[in-house]
Amino acid sequence: MKGLYLVVDLDQTLLKTDILLECVWFSLQRAPQMWLNVNCWKLAPIKRLLAINCQIDVATLPYNLEVIQYIQAWKAEGGRAALATATDQILAEKVAAHLGLFDTVYGSDGQVNLKGKTKAQFLLKQFGQQQFIYMGDDAADLPVWAVAAKAITVNASPELRKKVEHINLNVEHLGIAKRSVKPYLQAIRPHQWVKNVLVFVPMLAGHQFHWLTFWGSLVAAVAFSLVASSVYVLNDLLDLQVDRAHPRKRHRPFAAGDLPLIHGIWMMLVLLGAGLAIATTISWPFLGILLLYYGLTTAYSFYLKRRIIIDICTLAGLYTIRIFAGAVATGISLSVWLLAFSIFFFFSLATVKRQAELVDYRQRKQLKAGGRGYYIDDLPIISMMAIGAGYVSILVLALYINSSQVQLLYTKPQVLWGICCVLLYWITRTIMLTHRGLMHYDPIVYAIKDRPSQLCFLICLLFFILGRIL
Repeated sequence: MKGLYLVVDLDQTLLKTDILLECVWFSLQRAPQMWLNVNCWKLAPIKRLLAINCQIDVATLPYNLEVIQYIQAWKAEGGRAALATATDQILAEKVAAHLGLFDTVYGSDGQVNLKGKTKAQFLLKQFGQQQFIYMGDDAADLPVWAVAAKAITVNASPELRKKVEHINLNVEHLGIAKRSVKPYLQAIRPHQWVKNVLVFVPMLAGHQFHWLTFWGSLVAAVAFSLVASSVYVLNDLLDLQVDRAHPRKRHRPFAAGDLPLIHGIWMMLVLLGAGLAIATTISWPFLGILLLYYGLTTAYSFYLKRRIIIDICTLAGLYTIRIFAGAVATGISLSVWLLAFSIFFFFSLATVKRQAELVDYRQRKQLKAGGRGYYIDDLPIISMMAIGAGYVSILVLALYINSSQVQLLYTKPQVLWGICCVLLYWITRTIMLTHRGLMHYDPIVYAIKDRPSQLCFLICLLFFILGRIL
């Protein structure tokens, strides 16, 4: 059969992703104005418009190494190979040029969408009945497999394999569809849910240790976790190319091709819907705050994270909103002291997060942070902002300890000065470690995993209890 052409599909076959959806997400973030020029909602013209406007880096796309090795072995024995895909011809040729494996390339041309029966008829015209071998992955390829001399499936489900074997007696299977919950858990980032313990702060600060306040805070944390995970998925879809250029983020499920991009869409909707539904069981004002949080995080994903300073202010605001939400969920009033401390403290942590990214880019000898508005030369200013805001938050706490309001809540408020000392150490150490390139996580997530940070938290908790009971 070496005299036949090996015809290979692109999406989810040669690639572990879908080029069309890659382009859609790229355009939504980088070229949304493109959609204003759409005057025909047929798929082929839209694919051509996307191919023209989207600068997809084909070198970083997640390729299926098993398929590439198969093609290489085929070519080594003198066989010829063709790339035939519903992806637009412009992008298909870029992929083919990058790999250097194909003798010819067939793609959608802006008028005809080369998929399903249309692809089968096209290949019949080019090669003839059973005069080519076809490698694909989807039920849409069934008409093509039916007229091919040999059918090769890639990561097909058992159900699809049976259908292919029914229409073509000469079948070869490469890989099998993997059904694992692990990539889905990685995509929703449950380790980030630790941030939502901030909704318990009003209960703790107000010393309202009752079952109803605890339950209200817990339900609020669950709602925030689900909505936050929805935004994490959205953010990963928008940052596909930026993540693939990063040594650690390129392993995220969508960037690595471990999860189909189409799954990201329903994951976003299900997580968001579940979070909002839970919020309605608390109160309508709480739902309003959660919607505000979702709106800000979405705006951050699409636009604000590329605006200097505004991105840091937004991150600090998102932390503080969680405390607001906890107060609304439990009916506890927030003090001005708590709000002032939160604003400066979280501004410091948000700045540390950006500082860590810049240090990482500096170590990789890049001049500008990808997908951000900062340059590496901004590091000294960013570091000063983190230190300054952190120290101001400690000053606010010190002033609070000397206020009359504290006398009502603590029998020995002077013990709380110990918390100021611990925070002074922790903030300084955190910024120092970040400066040395040792901060690889969000600061709050990092603090949960870091032993000295855990010890600092326990000491602060001890001072809190002693100030209350002595």
